[in-house]
Amino acid sequence: MSETFDVDAPTLNRYVMKNTKDAELVLLLNSLATSFKLIASAVGRAGVAQLYGLAGEVNSTGDDQKKLDVMSNDMMINALVNSGVCSVLVSEENEEPIVVPADKAGKFCVAFDPLDGSSNIDCNVSVGTIFSVYEKKDGSVNDLLRSGAECICAGYCCYSSATELVFTFQGGTVEGFCLDPTIGEFVHTRFNMKFPADGGKRIYSCNEGNFIHWDQPIKDAVDAFKNGIDGKPYSARYVGSMVADIHRTLLYGGIYIYPADKKSPKGKLRCLYEGIPMALIIEQAGGIASTGYFEGKIGRVAELTPDAIHCKCPIIMGGPRDVGVIYDCYKKAGIETPSL
Repeated sequence: MSETFDVDAPTLNRYVMKNTKDAELVLLLNSLATSFKLIASAVGRAGVAQLYGLAGEVNSTGDDQKKLDVMSNDMMINALVNSGVCSVLVSEENEEPIVVPADKAGKFCVAFDPLDGSSNIDCNVSVGTIFSVYEKKDGSVNDLLRSGAECICAGYCCYSSATELVFTFQGGTVEGFCLDPTIGEFVHTRFNMKFPADGGKRIYSCNEGNFIHWDQPIKDAVDAFKNGIDGKPYSARYVGSMVADIHRTLLYGGIYIYPADKKSPKGKLRCLYEGIPMALIIEQAGGIASTGYFEGKIGRVAELTPDAIHCKCPIIMGGPRDVGVIYDCYKKAGIETPSL
């Protein structure tokens, strides 16, 4: 019997309690996990339940909202407001922050993209949820407009052939949990996840439709990847769903590039609930999360301080082998680069 059924399943709740001894943090992660299960169910039944298509609205950043965007957003807000441990919420789908009523408020502030990559929903491509967590200070939106260095927890959930949750605590390891549908729990399946030490597979991931808008060092670096480093050309892999692209990069290696350019001088991805949480995960897994050349210098995404809840930032994420190629191109252009 025990060979067929795990009688001692290493669940998400157990992991969080063992490693933090913080009951409120357990409640927070449990509420997030509940919303991920609901979203996974909705994504899995989207065709049958006729959840494809537009909802007829536009979100905070001007993107057309899909039906699943709206539903996923409601699922997360309902779970977090009623968790009893959240004070302020920020969602990509809401223009203004959500202040939790005083009788339900707690010590955490959470920013999230409820369904990243939703433009891919209708063609059944992987999508996901991204979140970052800060501790409450004064209970206002300013609690979230802080440096990524103050983010205490970050993660993403990927909805595909399996539903996988990957997250980390500030200063901790990166851990992966897979939803076991037979027991309805996230079970610990990936331990101390690390970016491949040798850089992993030779993969570059970017939207080359923006090539014409990039600065010259980024163009030169991408050309170098295509033409080959040490005689070995890289493969191109770009899903267009950040969760899927980052998850592959974390597991397989390579580099993910979404730089600032002439069309989007501040970058395209949202800093608070896309850039910072993914940077925390990549760095704590041993990778590099750089802004590229942004606002006069090259810096770390994790050190950015959002000046608005929906502000944007550029992102270059990968290992030293591949980020080094981009830095070398910046050096040739006379731009000071940090050491790897």
